[in-house]
Formats: sequence, structure tokens, C-alpha cells
Amino acid sequence: MSHTQSHSLAHELPANLDKAVRGRGAAIVVYMLFLSSVLAVVTAPVGVLIAHLKHRRAEPWVQSHLQFQIRTFWLGMLGGGLFVVTWQLLGLMGVPPMAPWTLGYVYFTACLIWMVGRCGVGITRLTSNQPVANPKSLAFGGARVTLADA
Repeated sequence: MSHTQSHSLAHELPANLDKAVRGRGAAIVVYMLFLSSVLAVVTAPVGVLIAHLKHRRAEPWVQSHLQFQIRTFWLGMLGGGLFVVTWQLLGLMGVPPMAPWTLGYVYFTACLIWMVGRCGVGITRLTSNQPVANPKSLAFGGARVTLADA
């Protein structure tokens, strides 16, 4: 093998190894399942199940993504449960129906932005082979999120 060929192979090797990191493929699938839950809610529970099953066997930096995904699901479920209780209480209190429906619309939109934002941050970091800085974060994993170009 010539020097040029071995030099070329050295540049290809890390890229190929990056894709073979334990758990990375599962983390990508979970992010996709979470994003597709916008259209088909049933995909999110499938995604969190995969994240739970793959968490222990993944590389440590990928574990941060899987933990971030698990928290995304369970925080979303907690928030949804609290909202359903609030909505029922508003109904029992005799609040005009338009108020809970408006609150529901605003809450659902905020949750959608939160979930898609978390997935966006996660996918960006995963494809850059970086861990989630703070997987226990309630927001975006310690990432600074802006709407401006970098």
C-alpha cells in the first residue's frame, strides 16, 4: 500500500468508526420516532422503549443522548398529565369553554416547540459525535438555542 493510500485510509477510518459507535443508531432512530410523534403519537412510546433498552449498552457519550430522550418523553408525559388535570379543574370550576380550549392550544404549541427543539439540539450534537451537555436539563440540554445563523 502506498503512502497516499494509507494516508487516505486514515482519513476515512474515523468517519466509518463514528457510525459504528454502540447505541448511536438507536439514538438516531429514537429522535426520528419522537419527531414523527407529531403526526402519529404512538411512535413516542416506541422511541422511549428503545432508549430504555439501549441505554446501558451504549457508549457513554451516546448514553447522554438516550438519557436526554428518556427525560424528554417522561417530562412530556408529566406535563401532559398535569395539563389534563388542570383542564378538568377549569371545567369543574365553570370557566367558559373557550378559556380551557385556548389554554390547551397555547400549551400544546409550547410543548411541540419544546419537543422539536430538544430533538433538534440532540440530532445536531449526535451527528457531530458530541454528548448532550446536560441531559438532565428541563430545557435544551445545556445548549444555547438561538434563531440567528452561527
